[in-house]
Amino acid sequence: MAYQSFLAGFLLLLPLYVLAGPDAATAKLIDELGLKAAKQPVSKSANWQKPKRIVVTMLDRQKKSRPDAVTWLREVAGEAEIVVADSRKVEPALLQGADVLLGYCNHHNLQHGKGLRYILNYSAGVDKCTSSPLSQQQPILVTNMQRIYGPGIAEHVIGLMYMLTRKLYVYHDRQQQRQWDRKAVKRTEMWEVQGRTMLVVGLGGIGSQVAKRAHALGMKVIAIRNSSRRGPAYVDKVGLPDELHAFAARADVVVNTAPLTDKTRGMFDKRFFKRMKAGSYFINVGRGKSVVTADLITALNSGQLAGAALDVQDPEPLPADHPLWQARNVIITPHISAGSDRQMQRYWLMVRENLRRYVHGEAMLNVVNLKRGY
Repeated sequence: MAYQSFLAGFLLLLPLYVLAGPDAATAKLIDELGLKAAKQPVSKSANWQKPKRIVVTMLDRQKKSRPDAVTWLREVAGEAEIVVADSRKVEPALLQGADVLLGYCNHHNLQHGKGLRYILNYSAGVDKCTSSPLSQQQPILVTNMQRIYGPGIAEHVIGLMYMLTRKLYVYHDRQQQRQWDRKAVKRTEMWEVQGRTMLVVGLGGIGSQVAKRAHALGMKVIAIRNSSRRGPAYVDKVGLPDELHAFAARADVVVNTAPLTDKTRGMFDKRFFKRMKAGSYFINVGRGKSVVTADLITALNSGQLAGAALDVQDPEPLPADHPLWQARNVIITPHISAGSDRQMQRYWLMVRENLRRYVHGEAMLNVVNLKRGY
């Protein structure tokens, strides 16, 4: 009888236990993308408390992708009040008394959200956060969308690489002119990438997804990362930042996926491009300010580089009269590489899961080191 009472009580509590953890879709996402949790639960932090007021930023794209988002998030928000903002820079009145912001970590929100203890940054990059001195002065927890956008960006990189190496942009230009021109490109200038070397600069969530796909195409993948020489099995060799130029000299294709920090700002300059193989390709899906644009244009126009593909530029948006538009063999996309038909599904799972973890005081996913910048 005592056993039956215990069993009945256990079964009664079981749904509560399940609700307190990630659902099946979220658990699958964590496993597939290799999302990392902090070593300690957030409840161990002196600055943590159960949230009382949560501000949720809902831009048009968020509203369209998940119209029931606020109701859905309330299921994991505990007793906290949820208020909705419709701008990246939240109206100051909404931030009064708020301890959690689901939106964007920027100077405006830090300035007016003095009581914020946690910001879930909707972007992977946190340079708009770390550029504010307030990010170093306030004891605030920030997580980001690292790895969430990785699959879409990685496939964009592979698409850009083939546009360059197969000279598809040349034939697309001929198509717009209604020209059937089989001699527009020398056949010997159309690369097969199997057996060639790709250098991935920044072996984080996005860089790892790029490397994985390049390896599957038969490419040799080498990489630079800031933290260590360790890497997944599909990366042949991992170097540290002071080896960047040496690794560049070995690569046929260089892909930048690194975050913008004081150390990465302007690191792709004339010295770097001179070390690259003559006739190699450069692809940037990291940050525009990592590149000295004038030096890139010089390398392209001189023929040192066979071409470049840029999803990010400096400045953004790129002015119509900017010389980069006229540079030799350049493909430009307007900072849209993260987009995909599955992006927002992963995005909302991440938002809900980290909110759930924060409310319960659990170990958080994708914690940002604000001093390091990623």
